[in-house]
Order: sequence, then structure tokens, then C-alpha cells
Amino acid sequence: MKITENTLNARLDSLAMPDAKATIADRIRYLIVRMRLTQAGFGERIGVDPSNMSKILGGRLRITDRVINRIVINLGVSKNWLVNGTDVPFPREGHDLPTNIPEGVGHMSLMPTREQNGAPVYDIDVTAGCQELSRMFTQDRIIGYFDMPSVNTKNPLVRVSGNSMVPDIADGSFIQIRPVSPTGPIFWGSTYVVVTEDYRMVKVLRRHPDRDKVILHSANPNYDDMELDRFEIKSLFIVEAVLNYNIMA
Repeated sequence: MKITENTLNARLDSLAMPDAKATIADRIRYLIVRMRLTQAGFGERIGVDPSNMSKILGGRLRITDRVINRIVINLGVSKNWLVNGTDVPFPREGHDLPTNIPEGVGHMSLMPTREQNGAPVYDIDVTAGCQELSRMFTQDRIIGYFDMPSVNTKNPLVRVSGNSMVPDIADGSFIQIRPVSPTGPIFWGSTYVVVTEDYRMVKVLRRHPDRDKVILHSANPNYDDMELDRFEIKSLFIVEAVLNYNIMA
């Protein structure tokens, strides 16, 4: 059944912050309503199948660390609030949510040409899913080419969705990436595509006091920093260029 705008507004008007006795599932339900999403839409945002999302909320499927981390990373939710009920859902947000984006909306950042004299532009959302990126750079995914003096024609351009890197990287922008060794030296303060077993994300890498860990930093102050063990990084791509454009389909 399709949920109407009036229904979403009514739910939001009657929404109350979960109390100290609330469960993680209760707080997820709160997020769904506050973000004006359907259950399926919320699952899509964090890469969880709608049927599994239903099981999670119904208590028939355990809420794993993987799910928690996806909510924290993809939506900018405070992990302390989500797990323990402390802190606030969206730290440093004021009263504006980073979530008022219609479901399924994506924006291409440039109109690539079909001439094969520039960097290949792939129909790949680099932040969606967890499949190894290098296996996705196939000829059938190329939607055009982009030629500009500052753009390396040998490295691919892929799309980014989400607000965690705003204002540096807008939702729907394209970034040019180059593979680097995940065990090699890191240029601290640079932006990378980080690929783990569970997700892909675009973050600024910062030095951690523990040399076996890294700090994942978002440009958007509404998103918390996260720690990640270096051994969890399966592959790494440094961001060489950002194309913050919007095109109309």
C-alpha cells in the first residue's frame, strides 16, 4: 500500500522521542518516521532488503553491528544514541535533517559525451552496495566520456549519493578515483573510497593514534567520525577529482 504525504505528515506530528527504555528497533522506527520514509525506503538507504527490514523491526532478525554501522555511516546517526539511547539522533544538526531527499532520487553531475577521448564515466553509484569496485568497471557500464585538461583520462568517474561529504562532494556528483594499495601509505587528510566487506563509502582518512586503525571523517558536520581497523579495508581508491554538477534528464 502506498503511503501518502498526509500520512507521513500525521506520523511526524505525533512523533515522540524514544525514552530510556526504548530498544534499538524502537529508535529505528523513530528514525523512519522522522526522516519521512517508508520502512522499505529506510532499508534501501542502508542497503537492507525490505523483507529483512521487516524482520528486524519485528524482532525476528537480530540487529547486527553491520546494520548499526550502516545506519550510522549512511544516515549520520549518532551511534551512542542508536545503541544506548544517549546523545541525540543527529549530533550538531540544529533542527535540520540531512535526509529530506526523495527516495530514489539521483542526479548525474555532467553530461558525458559518447566520444571515446576522455575519462570513462560509469553508471556506478560508488556508495551503494558492497561489491568489489574493480569488478564493476565493465564496458557495458560506460555511459560516456568526459574530457577536461585537469581530468586524467585513464581513471574512471563514478557517481556518489548521500550527504555525508557535503559541501565538498554534493549528492549526485561524480568523482574520479584511482586504485591504491590498502596496505600502502595513506595521504592523511585526502579523500578516499573505502571498500570493506560490508559497505563502500567516501570519506576523508585521518590518522588514528593506533597505527592499525584509521579515522573516517565526513565533510558534513552532521556526521560523526568513525574508527575502522585497517585490516577491514579490502580495497582503497584515492579521489583525484570531484565534479559537482547537476544535469537534467
